[in-house]
Formats: sequence, C-alpha cells, structure tokens
Amino acid sequence: MADKRTIGMWLYANGGGDIVGKKIIKKLKERNIKTLDDIDLRHAVAKNGNITHNKIKLNKLDLFFSYNAGEQTVYQTYLYQALNRMIPMINSYDSFALTEDKFHTSFILRNAGVNTADYRLFHRDEAQAELKKILKKWKGMVYKPTNGWGGAGLSKIENEDDIRILMPTLNQSNTREVFVEKFIKYDNTDFRVDIVDGHFVGCYGRKAGGDDWRTNITSGGSVFMREPNEKIIEVAIKAAKACKADIAGIDIIYDQEKEEYVVLEVNGIPAFATPEQEKMGLDFNDKKIDLIVDLIDRKTKK
Repeated sequence: MADKRTIGMWLYANGGGDIVGKKIIKKLKERNIKTLDDIDLRHAVAKNGNITHNKIKLNKLDLFFSYNAGEQTVYQTYLYQALNRMIPMINSYDSFALTEDKFHTSFILRNAGVNTADYRLFHRDEAQAELKKILKKWKGMVYKPTNGWGGAGLSKIENEDDIRILMPTLNQSNTREVFVEKFIKYDNTDFRVDIVDGHFVGCYGRKAGGDDWRTNITSGGSVFMREPNEKIIEVAIKAAKACKADIAGIDIIYDQEKEEYVVLEVNGIPAFATPEQEKMGLDFNDKKIDLIVDLIDRKTKK
C-alpha cells in the first residue's frame, strides 16, 4: 500500500457543501488519503516556522484544499500565501489571488489571447476626467471594484450624471485604482462553465432578473439549464489554463456586436450545484468530485 498521505480541507458547508465534503473525504479514504476537515485558517497561528491549527502543523501536510469563498478573510488569505510556500495548494495562492482581482485576470487573459471586455485602469485621482473621456468613446461602461464578487459594487455608467453619482463612492474608498469595462451588448444571459484540472465538468446558464443587466444570483439572477458548444468549452479551458487555476468557473457571454464569446470573469471557487439545482438537472457534482479527488491524488504523490 502507498505511503499514508494527509491533507487539510476547508470547504463551504451551506448549499449542499457539507454533502460534497463527505463524498470527497470518502473517495480520498479509498485511496489511503486522510482528510483533516474544517481547517479554518482563521483559527490558525504561526509560530517558529510552523502554522498550527488545533495543534496540527499544517505546513507538514501533503496538501491543503481551500474552497470557501464566502468566509474568506484577509488574515486567512495571508496565511494561505505563507502555507503555499511550503506545501501544494488547490488552487495555488498565486492563482487564487489572480482570480480574486478583476483587472489582473483581464490583463492575463488578454495576453493569453482570450477575449475579454475592453477595459481601462487608472489612478483614482484621474477618475473624473478619465471617465468622461472614455464615455465619449464607449457610450456605456461598467465600474467594477477589482476585488468584488457576486455583483457587489458594480455600477453601470451611461452618462455624466452617473459619473457624478459614482465619484463620492470612489473618493471615500480605500482603493487607489479605478477599473472599468466597456459595456457589452448581450442578451442578459451568460454561461457558467466549470473546469477542473483542464477538463470540462459542466455548464449552466444565468439570466438577469427583471430590468437588471447583472446575471449574478446575489443580484437577482436565476439559474437555468444550458448546454455549451465546443467553442465555449474551448474558451473556458483556455481561460482556466491562462490563470493556472486547478479549479475554475468561467463566466462567458456572447457579444452581439462583435459576434464572439467574451470571458467576463474567472472564479477560483465556483460552487457545486445545490440540491435544488440538482433537482433541475444540474448533475455535474459527481464528475467534479472525481476530478478533484484525482487531482489531489496526483499532487500528493510522494
């Protein structure tokens, strides 16, 4: 039998995450891999070369699998980075940090030949002048906090009144950079494509609610069954590879003016299908679990 391997895991529990976690642990056990569950770095302490959690030296583990976007804090992220200097992580800290930042993600994707929305990044002190200049060229744009998620903080800018409304928010923020994307004409739906270890896992669609243009569930969007074509899968795999993400959820829309698929975002912690979504027919959880288990097995080989 192969040497005993031990990994740490921190996976969200809501929305069926607890069920997914138990399946992963069971399948890893079948491969002689022990899982220390619920390793929340919020309760970890670093001392004299070790990072410990309940007396467990995390830097002595064979791998750490962090998969909880909703409860991630600055402190946890700081230890995430330190821990990844010593042991393998899924996703790696570099990939995690990249996909948490919208500008860095777009910058990397564009240089990898992946279509994204046209964008601009500039210093906050130049915001009013730059936004007015860009508005004359683009006619419409979306302001995005570089590190926001779930549609939080997004503002659509269509005229100078929108700029005046946005400015107090920018001036009171702690960030120095302002990131905007050209608003893309699309049908208010997107494709969320899950990729694990370079393999296509599954896909579903999201539709904006009411008169809104945001498809995020937290912004009122809804999930529906949707099959991707080969081009969409190809774009998603290419985007995940560019971000060096072991696991990624790629948000893709169709630009009706340029007639091409565009990546809006790469998510490093895409949710599994919830029990309600599984009843709708989203049946990719088992495939995703198997690919993650294969990935952990490979990354922890002595």
